[in-house]
Amino acid sequence: MKITETKLKGCLILEPQVFEDHRGVFFEVFKKRELEDFLGYKIDFVQENTSISKKGVLRGLHFQIGEGAQAKLVSVQKGEVVDVIVDIRPDSKTFGEHIKVTLSDKNHKSIFIPKGMAHGFLSITNEVIFNYFCDNYYNPKMESGILYNDCDLDIDWDFPLSELIISEKDLILPSFKELIK
Repeated sequence: MKITETKLKGCLILEPQVFEDHRGVFFEVFKKRELEDFLGYKIDFVQENTSISKKGVLRGLHFQIGEGAQAKLVSVQKGEVVDVIVDIRPDSKTFGEHIKVTLSDKNHKSIFIPKGMAHGFLSITNEVIFNYFCDNYYNPKMESGILYNDCDLDIDWDFPLSELIISEKDLILPSFKELIK
């Protein structure tokens, strides 16, 4: 497995070695030992989530605060997404910066997202099955987010805005500036 750190410290792209033959494909999504060796600390995933989305669905930008904060390992089982991670750690050199990564059932990449990052994704194929491994249990009292089209973050989703499908809850998320007050 190839592990690459992004410009956001601690945010990693995992690329498995893929074995393909006449039967199909096999790959390891992650190995705990290799991930922990790279990170330099232990990680214990306690919850797995799956979302199924149609083309144009934008979920995010979400994160959990305080004791509810979660590190996540995300991947796509079916389809393709534009995945966006925003560094919201006030002491980070990349505070307020973001990265975009294409995740798909073709490239088999995963992203490890450490605590202190906001996360969202846009489904760009007709059906997406998206998996999340989390190192903390979901607590609705600790959830927060940032508006997907925040002008200070300037995220280009590379998709017609008029075709986005966004939950009512995500449409009323605060701006980045409101969040960091």
